[in-house]
Order: sequence, then structure tokens, then C-alpha cells
Amino acid sequence: MIYYWRAMMGIVGRELSRFVTQRERFISALVRPLIWLFVFAAGFRAALGLAITPPYETYILYEVYITPGLIGMIQLFNGMQSSLSMVYDREMGSMRILLVSPLPRWFLLLSKLLAGTGVSILQAYIFLAIAWGYDIRAPLEGYLWVIFPLILSGLMLGALGLLLSSFIKQLENFAGVMNFVIFPLFFMSTALYPLWKMKESSEFLYLLAQYNPFSQAVELIRFALYGQFNSFAFTYTAGAFVIFMAAAIVGYNPSKGMMTRKG
Repeated sequence: MIYYWRAMMGIVGRELSRFVTQRERFISALVRPLIWLFVFAAGFRAALGLAITPPYETYILYEVYITPGLIGMIQLFNGMQSSLSMVYDREMGSMRILLVSPLPRWFLLLSKLLAGTGVSILQAYIFLAIAWGYDIRAPLEGYLWVIFPLILSGLMLGALGLLLSSFIKQLENFAGVMNFVIFPLFFMSTALYPLWKMKESSEFLYLLAQYNPFSQAVELIRFALYGQFNSFAFTYTAGAFVIFMAAAIVGYNPSKGMMTRKG
């Protein structure tokens, strides 16, 4: 057991050290959601006015509504960033050293996933602190309750990134693949618009957003921030995590997955 613990701490520590030393990554992770919160939200507020949606059951400012969605954006981009580091490590050879260790492959990938999730949670709370300073606030207890949805949503999105990294052969192919994944996931979700508003404009878009795993991760965070538990969002997010993680483990299996084709 001590070897498992040391390996996990080593992987988590390496990821945290990389995050601290790469200040550009930290700044960019916060700039994106802050621009959406303070710049784009003004235009959307003018178009949508005040939104009414559960779990609030009252009229709320648009900035308050999209804050959980922007937290999800942080975790989504962090999950994709983690997959970029996997591709980079594989090209540099450090990933090969890690995966040939005597520890189970699933444990090594899960440790990598936990490290990325920890970084995304740190980024999310810094974003919430900045939003608090601008009077965009949730109930105090919500900041504690949201930690568990952040863990689950971070694991799910990180597992998706792991799965994608098993398909990306070269670092230069990363940007195209990520844009093909990130933008549909984000814009076809409830991060920016309520489901009922989507249903008014397009039934097809409504269905896509409803069954988008990112939508359910955002809803899980949104309800938790206001002291409520969304059982459907929890089940859907947990199920997506299990599927993505299982597929990523297969993808990194030299005898079965995509790693076989890459030598």
C-alpha cells in the first residue's frame, strides 16, 4: 500500500509543481471565464433579461446563472489541458517510463486524473473568490457543498481528456481535436442558457443539451451551490465518468487499445 501512496503523491506533486511554475496556464484558466462573466454577460443579459430557473425558483441576474457554467468551463479546459500534457509526456518518453512501472495501469491513470482534478478545483475556488468580490455570490454553505460535485465533474471531464489523448498521435494534432470537442460540449450545454430557453428555439438543440455530459456536470455544480442535490445530474455524470475512464484504460492498454497502433 505504501508504494501506491508514494506513486500517487509523486504524480500529484508533479502536476501541482507544473501548474505552479506555468503561470501562463494559471492566468489563462482564469481569464477565459472572467471575460465571459464581465464582458459577454452584459450582452446576454440585455438579450435574456432576468432568467428564472431551478434551483433558484426566483428571478436572478444572468451573471449569477452562468457562474456554475463558467466553473464547468474551467474544469473542461483543465481536463483538455491535462490530456495535452499526456500527449507531450508520451512524445518525450516520460509517459512510457510511468506506464511500465509495476503498478497497475488503471491506478497510474487514476492518479494522473486526480492530480488534474485537484488543480481544476483550486482554479474554480479562485474564480469563485473573484466573483464574490464583484457581488456575484452563492449561499455560504454552497461553497462547501460544491466541493463534491467539483470532484465528480472534474474526474468525468478529465477522464474524457484521457480518452481523447489515447487517440491523438502527435502534439500538433491536439488543437484541432480539442476545438472539435470543447466548443460543441460547451455551447450545446446549459452553461450559458437555461434548458427551457433552448426548447423555445430548437427542440433538437434542447435534446442535445439535455443529454450532454457537460450539461449535467454544470447542473450538478449549479444545484450544489444553492444547497440542492440533482440526482439525475449526479447519476448521469457518474455514469459518464465510469464509461470514459474504462475506455481510457483500454485505450492506454498496449495489447488492446490505441497504444498498440502507435507502437
